[in-house]
Amino acid sequence: MIDRKTVFKKILIGSALITLGLVLVSVKLSAKNPSPAQDEKQAWKAPAEADSLVNPFADDDKAAKQGKAIFQSLCAICHGPAGRGDGVAGMALNPRPANLTSEKVQSQSDGAIFWKITNGNAPMPTYKETHTDSQRWQLVKYIRTLKAKKK
Repeated sequence: MIDRKTVFKKILIGSALITLGLVLVSVKLSAKNPSPAQDEKQAWKAPAEADSLVNPFADDDKAAKQGKAIFQSLCAICHGPAGRGDGVAGMALNPRPANLTSEKVQSQSDGAIFWKITNGNAPMPTYKETHTDSQRWQLVKYIRTLKAKKK
């Protein structure tokens, strides 16, 4: 007789390993075409024209939910489940993933965040070919919900 719990655990572990493998492959591929050299002290900035991009989902709360689902399956492994840059795979990266709840990230325009998700910057992979514009904008909408609460 098949033990369903054991099968489920094996599927869950296998899925996690596949996800980690895909992230590592994406990082490796993005490293082949890095953006202009950047030392760790220099901030990663989107070009000024990115600020003029407007999120078509800015007033769509449903988009934030869709963005959350994408985030959980794609980004949380590096950025952490709450977006604080403390994901399991992110611990080994240099530089470490951004804390998406921080003022540094939250003060950027939607267009700048969209541009970064689209283009990547090693070790952050590019998502231009793997996710639609709509999916990337939904991620931006979700990232906005991660803003740190003021005490």
